Amino acid sequence: MKKTAEKPPAREKKPASAGMRPLYTPADLKAPDPGYPGDYPYTRGIQPTGYRGRLWTMRQYAGMGDAEESNKRYRYLLAHGTTGLSVAFDLPTQMGMDSDHPLAAGEVGKVGVAIDSIEDMERLFEGIDLTKVSTSMTINSTASILLALYVAVARRAGVDIRKLSGTVQNDVLKEYIARGTYIYPPQQALRIITDIFAWAQRELPEWNTISISGYHMREAGSTAVQEVAFTLANGVTYVRAALDAGLDVDDFAPRLSFFFNAHNNFLEEVAKFRAARRMWAGIMREDFHAKNQRSWMLRFHTQTAGSTLTAQQPEINIVRTTLQALAAVLGGTQSLHTNSFDEALALPTEEAARIALRTQQILAFESGVPNTVDPLAGSYAVEALTDHIESAAQAYLDKIAALGGMLKAIERGYVQQEIQNAAYQQQRAIDGEQSVVVGVNRFQMEEEKSVPIQRIDERLERNQVERLRALRARRDARKWQAAVAAVEEAARSGENLMPRILSAVQDYATVGEISDAMRKVFGEYKEAVVI
Repeated sequence: MKKTAEKPPAREKKPASAGMRPLYTPADLKAPDPGYPGDYPYTRGIQPTGYRGRLWTMRQYAGMGDAEESNKRYRYLLAHGTTGLSVAFDLPTQMGMDSDHPLAAGEVGKVGVAIDSIEDMERLFEGIDLTKVSTSMTINSTASILLALYVAVARRAGVDIRKLSGTVQNDVLKEYIARGTYIYPPQQALRIITDIFAWAQRELPEWNTISISGYHMREAGSTAVQEVAFTLANGVTYVRAALDAGLDVDDFAPRLSFFFNAHNNFLEEVAKFRAARRMWAGIMREDFHAKNQRSWMLRFHTQTAGSTLTAQQPEINIVRTTLQALAAVLGGTQSLHTNSFDEALALPTEEAARIALRTQQILAFESGVPNTVDPLAGSYAVEALTDHIESAAQAYLDKIAALGGMLKAIERGYVQQEIQNAAYQQQRAIDGEQSVVVGVNRFQMEEEKSVPIQRIDERLERNQVERLRALRARRDARKWQAAVAAVEEAARSGENLMPRILSAVQDYATVGEISDAMRKVFGEYKEAVVI
């Protein structure tokens, strides 16, 4: 055993992760028994039957051009077996700008679908029964408006909105840290988020009101430990904000959800999910004194790692995605998106999206992995790595608490700097070939084979702007102006914003107009530069 542990691995110059050892034994385990699935602290999963009772939701993140083009992709994915929709919005929509805003020029429909009004939202979901599909919307600063649009479309279709299921990302803290599509200062953004919590508790009991996201921090370069620590720290901040707003923890906590990355280091990723689940259970039960067991359960969506996809030899990204998806499944995810192999080049083609979906289906129906609940439990390596990630993540949480909480840590640039340092170290390892990226720094090809890529028709932007201007010309000015003024007044008074926003979208107010009403009251956030 001693020789095995001391012998350096021949395939690399240093271990792939600072937390991993060459050999694990029973001596590395803190506790000999990880317990049972479905039992607190849920190390082995939140469901006692794992996937034997129900498979994870198979989502494919999609959105491009205008609502019609995206609707075609959703219908294609549903026809090929996806079990949940995941909507990508373009940057103007994410930033609260209408498609004819001067800063939106050239960005309309480029990285997601352009949504300006209730008419766009109707076109986006035309022919799709909203009671039979779970919809996830990746939207943050304008989450309140897009959620209101979704509800308004459901009402127009005669749907009982209490039966709607899905998730709105609604996680603005990670925008200040790693992504940048923020609008309002943090305190005002938190107020909007807790308004969504309170309103959805009454109106949308099956809706996940937030998806607290580590994914984007990992894409920005964080380590697995940082992803867990900073995600949970954001979660703690949201819980405290909701409590400060007068909500009861067991009224909103069961509808909190999380969103993690699935990266390449297979065993570390499995352990990461287990550690996050165990830590959140302790935070909610011990720190926040939640009584409802569902308040203790960390439910999460996973997306495979876009940052690991390579433009070189793009077809081998299928292998990377498969490995990452398997880690997510063995880690107990409730929902999964698999990236398409061509996403380092462009938005995915239909063929690439179909292959990504088929990857999940092969895992679900051919691999046999779902047949046994948490099959890696008891592995010396997995259990020891789970302990290590928990310990290292807790050290970060303690540091953040000492700084005065996550808002203070973000304002000081601490979190951003930690991620930047990790990203720099990783890039140095790649540049020095200490970390191998197949096709990039080893095993290259002299001539790369081209693959077909998705291209967005430039006419779609012009058409979107023309539709928006036509809507403005024919709507009842008195109604929409009064509705937007009511949003502004609610922002000033402290009244819950959601009923006013819902009324405004029903009266044909646009995303940009409603966002601007809140800008007048809340102002805009100016980022502190981290050097």
